[in-house]
Amino acid sequence: MTKLPYPVLVSPLLPEDGGGFLATVRGLPGCMSDGETPQEAISNVGDAIASWIETAQDMGRDVPPPSTTLG
Repeated sequence: MTKLPYPVLVSPLLPEDGGGFLATVRGLPGCMSDGETPQEAISNVGDAIASWIETAQDMGRDVPPPSTTLG
């Protein structure tokens, strides 16, 4: 499994929301991705983290340092 720089919370999606799993990065507001399995959601969120950081830097915004907790 890939080690991500930020803690990720993986939760199941309801069938009416398409099913699968949602991976949310609490340290980066709005940063999330999904997948059919928890592993796929985690793999996909790695790209979302990179895009979130790149966009924030392009906009001149601060990038929060990684946290060691989900809180």
